[in-house]
Amino acid sequence: MSIPLDKMIDSKKNVYEMTCVAIKEAQIIASNKEAVEELDERGEKIVSNVLNKVVNDEIEYTRE
Repeated sequence: MSIPLDKMIDSKKNVYEMTCVAIKEAQIIASNKEAVEELDERGEKIVSNVLNKVVNDEIEYTRE
């Protein structure tokens, strides 16, 4: 799975905001050994997986 740059560029959302959300979510996943092992088994990378979720609105977040 690759980073969805085309989707990020075409998105009407704030790219900086999406990136910040992805960083925080990636940190959460990276701290969970089972989640990292599951991604490795599927041949996926943490950042690519999280960015896809952010672009496809699978992660809910609010501004604080």
